[in-house]
Amino acid sequence: MIRAAIIGATGYTGIDAIEIILKHPQAKVTYLTASSDTAVPAAKMHPRLTGRCDLDIEPLNFDKLAEVADVALCCLPHKVSMEFVPQMLKKGVKVVDFSADYRIKDVAVYEAHYSKHTDTANIAKAVYGLPELYRELIKKTNLVANPGCFPTSVSLGLAPLLKKGMIKTSGIVVNSVSGASGAGKKLADGLHFPNLNENLRPYSIGNHRHTPEMEQIASDIASKPVTLLFQPHIGCYDRGILSSIYSDPVSDITSGDLLELYREFYRNEPFVQVLSTPPAVKDVANTNYCHIHPAVVKGKIVVFSAIDNLVKGASGQAVQNMNILFGVDERLGLM
Repeated sequence: MIRAAIIGATGYTGIDAIEIILKHPQAKVTYLTASSDTAVPAAKMHPRLTGRCDLDIEPLNFDKLAEVADVALCCLPHKVSMEFVPQMLKKGVKVVDFSADYRIKDVAVYEAHYSKHTDTANIAKAVYGLPELYRELIKKTNLVANPGCFPTSVSLGLAPLLKKGMIKTSGIVVNSVSGASGAGKKLADGLHFPNLNENLRPYSIGNHRHTPEMEQIASDIASKPVTLLFQPHIGCYDRGILSSIYSDPVSDITSGDLLELYREFYRNEPFVQVLSTPPAVKDVANTNYCHIHPAVVKGKIVVFSAIDNLVKGASGQAVQNMNILFGVDERLGLM
């Protein structure tokens, strides 16, 4: 039985991680922590856990963590995780980290978009946790850098094209729309119901901090530098991401050829489904699936990629990575 701790159990990704592991036949939640100074029953913080989880959410104690957990799903914000992850690893606990603190390999790039990094030693040891691309490396690590939600949808959408060298590596344009839960629980004027309801708006024009993560993974897949223009939007729904990805083919190709390419590329991937029609966020909500549809439109390749930002974009992918770390069926708890 895998003993799992949820570090940062009060946020959206924390509660999703708890609920997924409650359904897991070979794992159990053994420790819940948050930044508060006193313990609070999990069911009081998250009423939907009433009768399902009798643990308290308590201040983090590293000695207790080492006693009761084999792995920590670290649902802490960017710039905060790196304060805690080194101590978890020193205690012999494997870590799946949800923040960007270990995703970006170039420290200078990380610091340009986030803050000064205080744990650069572990950046080199971390494995980017996109199982469809890095499964064999994930098996061998103790620290998984769980991908961002936007980069998950975009990387899975682009991977077959980049791997096969079928598109130009510049001029790629990505438009993504995320549900409001992608912004987390923090209060902000744009997230208040009257401002968000029946609304759609772009944000982070030209400087979203997920862009270097996307370009890093795309460049790794293509084995050459890849640049893209990424524009996120926030939509008036709870969860889900739909990414529309536009690129230029290097030679003539048909929509039928693209479908065949994508279906072969993801043939053995349990959580990627290639569709013959465009995907919708409702069809992947509360699942760990990524739905993809590629097409050729007026000489451009257009790929639509849909995920649940809190599941395949965060907690579900983290559990998938946890399963891989411990050598069990990676679908457990997620089907």
